[in-house]
Amino acid sequence: VQLQASGGGLVQPGGSLRLSCAASGAVIDMPTMAWYRQAPGHARELVASITVSGFTDYLDSAKDRFIISGDNVKNTVYLQMNSLKPEDTAVYFCYMQNSITRREYWGQGTLVTVSS
Repeated sequence: VQLQASGGGLVQPGGSLRLSCAASGAVIDMPTMAWYRQAPGHARELVASITVSGFTDYLDSAKDRFIISGDNVKNTVYLQMNSLKPEDTAVYFCYMQNSITRREYWGQGTLVTVSS
């Protein structure tokens, strides 16, 4: 299984981006899906997650600005990012976990740069 993330880029402060991630190669059963990010010199951190039942959770700084959504059948996950700030600059990684086997999968990362 491979996860392919896309949608990153350069955006001005206050702008929006939508990240997408799709799995290919096989179906991930009942996936938990998430987005992580890693800024230079910082550890990777969980930005948002969504369970197979639709429960979502967010990094405090992402609440009210970011929205995670996903399609369990199509194995796709999205992250709508609004009101972006320079501190959101990072490489964003998508993540999926098979809720039955607990196997984890990571995307290759997509760079988001928030700068004027």
